[in-house]
Amino acid sequence: MKLWKILGLAGVVGVAATGALVVKSERARRAYTPDEVRDQLHTRYAQATTAPVAEPSSPRTRIARWKDKFSRAR
Repeated sequence: MKLWKILGLAGVVGVAATGALVVKSERARRAYTPDEVRDQLHTRYAQATTAPVAEPSSPRTRIARWKDKFSRAR
């Protein structure tokens, strides 16, 4: 019976510690000024728009791969 009490207490302590970490990270996230957030978003957008876009594979190639994957002749 004492073992279950110890395990329950350890679980409660773990939940409390996790909650404390979440609150700490939330405070750190909210510490940014709106201008800092806006600048960071503009930087990310600029990086995303300059990244090369891969050509999508043709549907025929995908179907061929699908047929190869599930065909019975192996």
